[in-house]
Amino acid sequence: MSIRERLSGNEAVAYAMRQINPDVFAAFPITPSTEIPQYFAQYVADGKVDTEYVTVESEHSSMSTCIGAAAAGARAVTATSSAGLAFMYEVLYVAASSRLPITLACVNRTLTGPININNDHSDSMGARDTGWIQIYSENNQEAYDNYLQAMRISETPDVRLPIMICQDGFITSHAVENILLEDDADVKAFVGEWNPEHALIGRDHPLAVGPYDTCPYCMEHKVQQAEAMKNAKRAILEVAADFEKTFGRKYGFFEEYRMEDAELALVLIGSTAGTAKACVEQLRAKGVKAGLVKLRVFRPFPMEEIAKALSGVKAVAVMDKSEGYSAAGGPLFAEVRSACYDLPNRPLMTDVVFGLAGRDCAVEDIERVYRHLEEMVRTGKPGPLYIHMGQRSSAEEVL
Repeated sequence: MSIRERLSGNEAVAYAMRQINPDVFAAFPITPSTEIPQYFAQYVADGKVDTEYVTVESEHSSMSTCIGAAAAGARAVTATSSAGLAFMYEVLYVAASSRLPITLACVNRTLTGPININNDHSDSMGARDTGWIQIYSENNQEAYDNYLQAMRISETPDVRLPIMICQDGFITSHAVENILLEDDADVKAFVGEWNPEHALIGRDHPLAVGPYDTCPYCMEHKVQQAEAMKNAKRAILEVAADFEKTFGRKYGFFEEYRMEDAELALVLIGSTAGTAKACVEQLRAKGVKAGLVKLRVFRPFPMEEIAKALSGVKAVAVMDKSEGYSAAGGPLFAEVRSACYDLPNRPLMTDVVFGLAGRDCAVEDIERVYRHLEEMVRTGKPGPLYIHMGQRSSAEEVL
């Protein structure tokens, strides 16, 4: 039976870690993820887990420790944010190419510079092509639930890729919400044990991890890695189906909110979905056929499924909480627009870059986006390719 509790997002992730009892936690603090290793360190001190808690000198070292532990056959976890994730950049590729199912709790915070500790998605989006599975959370409940599913997904035999469970810094990581927690024994049974076929320790056959890969073989290994990411789509849905059967909460690649007859739709990631849902309800009460697609899984990207979800709408605004510096919009926009390219009746589409470095986004801001979509439909023109919403400027904003 589920247990009703009130926890912050960071507490919820640390609680999930305690229930799973990983073999190794390599920890280096950085705001706003610092509380996760802090809470878990208390579990270690209290004897509630038997995890080897390794305090390291940097985030590069924490991921390197996880790589060594995972290669030895252990379940390895870590947590980080922002520049900490960027400092891991080199070894993120090593973990993925070595096919090591490491679990990383990423508490999203803007990347330096200028120095800022508030939320946007520039850190994890900067690591989007490193070969890691990426799953995003709207609220504290999803952060907990996503973490419980993470190891099952990444440890699937034909996947074996590291996984990043993301939540919005401060907005969910430090805010306290009502949450349903599951019984320790039920969690242990759901997650199961990890007994890798190949490992450096406890196996009779020799194994090399992270060797130099010469030209006749390297591309083949890259292709195997790409195929594993395709396989992750199936694994994500299979684990989600078992999670729903076991705990009653349903997850997929994304959530479709009031999309059954929507003419205007937003696509976005993370905690802003709650604000957008409130706006959708207000607009629906006024007769506006507004809908929302909240993306949960960004890697692997559910291209066909997103295209199907948006195939019946007239206009779409993709909301990026990260600037792509491509002069053509943010990273989420690039993926969604590409997904919709082959639709026979493509919706008009624009990108809205918002919330950078913690800039607030309220219900009335979301309504402005929907009103912009209404104008696009009225005129039949998409308008600017992408817009920055919410910045102070002497120039008149489009939104």
